Amino acid sequence: MTTTDNTAGSVLDVEIGALQGGPAQLSQYAGKAVLVVNVASKCGLTPQYAGLERLQERYAPLGFTVLGVPCNQFLGQEPGSAEEIVEFCSATYGVTFPMTEKIEVNGEGRHPLYDRLVGFADAEGHSGDIRWNFEKFLIGKDGRIAARFSPQTEPESADVLAAVEKTLA
Repeated sequence: MTTTDNTAGSVLDVEIGALQGGPAQLSQYAGKAVLVVNVASKCGLTPQYAGLERLQERYAPLGFTVLGVPCNQFLGQEPGSAEEIVEFCSATYGVTFPMTEKIEVNGEGRHPLYDRLVGFADAEGHSGDIRWNFEKFLIGKDGRIAARFSPQTEPESADVLAAVEKTLA
């Protein structure tokens, strides 16, 4: 059973595959802060990969990771295979953070991970469906959702940095 109730348990209990096969083992991030981001390679917001990678480099030693979740639901902006996605992210942005399998974040095919995430509101009060690529969810060390940020919010914005640092404190 999936739920959007933030008290129903850790988001990290959800099973999801890794981009290059096998399970992503989200449970390995228990006790860490995780920024879950639905990503796409052919979007106007794709340059956010650079900021996400800088967050990864800056905060990983403190118990943090970015988790990229490829999604092709927004104008087909992530059409590539797993290999193409890995190659693009690595060659173009030097991405080292983990990536899950490509999933759906909205609609009847919504992955259980996003069933848990979408009920949480951002600072403007938006909850529900993912609006576009690069919507961000910060998961605290306890596995519960700590913050949600709109797709246009840059990964290194003051709001994101403050929320990450608060979850790591």
